[in-house]
Amino acid sequence: MPDYRKSDEALARLSPEQFRVTQQSGTERPGTGEYLDNHEPGIYVDIVSGEPLFASSDKFESGCGWPSFTKPIEPAHVNELSDNTHGMVRTEVRSTHGDSHLGHVFPDGPTDRGGLRYCINSASLRFIHRDDMESEGYGDYLDQVEDI
Repeated sequence: MPDYRKSDEALARLSPEQFRVTQQSGTERPGTGEYLDNHEPGIYVDIVSGEPLFASSDKFESGCGWPSFTKPIEPAHVNELSDNTHGMVRTEVRSTHGDSHLGHVFPDGPTDRGGLRYCINSASLRFIHRDDMESEGYGDYLDQVEDI
C-alpha cells in the first residue's frame, strides 16, 4: 500500500493559498478554483499527501462555484467532521492521511447519484490526467475515470 502522509517537504511546496486552505481550513473565493471547469478524465488527489480522493467520472456541475463530486473515490481517504463555524452547521471534509481541509459535503447533490455534493476547494487538490495515472502510481483507479 502506498505511503500517503503529510510531510514537511510537501507543506513547503504549497502555495500560500494552498497552505491557507488545507492547513488553516480556508475557503477559496467561489468561481476562482483551478479545477472548477476541468472536464478532463483523471483523478484528484490530496495536494499534501497524494491520497486519491475523487474521480472525474463523479464530478458534476453544481453551480456552487467550487468543483463538486458525488462521492469519494476511496471513502476511507475522506473524513467527515461536524463544523459549527461561521454560525452554520455543516459537515467538513478532510483527507484521512494528510489531514488536509478539502471542503464540505451537502445533501443537495444529484438524487440519481446518491444525493450528495462534495464541494471541494481546488487548492486542496492535484489533478492527475488519465494518461499519467499509471506512471504516477494510480493505475488501480483507471476504471473509475471513464465517462459514465
